[in-house]
Amino acid sequence: MARPVKTPGPDHPITVEQTPGRLVVRAGGRVVADTTRALTLQESTYPPVQYIPYEDVAEGALRPTESQTYCPYKGDASYYALVGPDGEIGDAVWTYLKPYDAVDAIAGHVAFYPQHVEIAAG
Repeated sequence: MARPVKTPGPDHPITVEQTPGRLVVRAGGRVVADTTRALTLQESTYPPVQYIPYEDVAEGALRPTESQTYCPYKGDASYYALVGPDGEIGDAVWTYLKPYDAVDAIAGHVAFYPQHVEIAAG
C-alpha cells in the first residue's frame, strides 16, 4: 500500500529558514554539535525544530539505530542514538536522508529531541 505524500499548504504550513547566529548543542555538559549553519523548520503549530548539518556534529556522538518513522510531509526519518561518556540515549536524534521536495533543505541535517540535550545560542 502506497503511503500518502502531502504537500505543505495553508492548512499545514512548513517553512525552512536559516537560523541566525550560532547554536551549540550539549548533552550531559559535553558539546555534541556547534554550528552557524542550522536551519529552523517550522511545521504548522508544532514547536520549531533546529536542523543541524551532520558535519557540525562531534565525531563519535551519534550511532545509527534501526528505528524509522514516516511523515507524509517530510518523508522517511532515520534515527541515531546519542553516545556519551555515561552510555547511549536511544533514538535521541533523527534525520531525513531523502526528504520530500518541499523540505529538501534539511537533507544532510540532524535534529535533536530537546528533552535529551540543551540547545543554546552560542
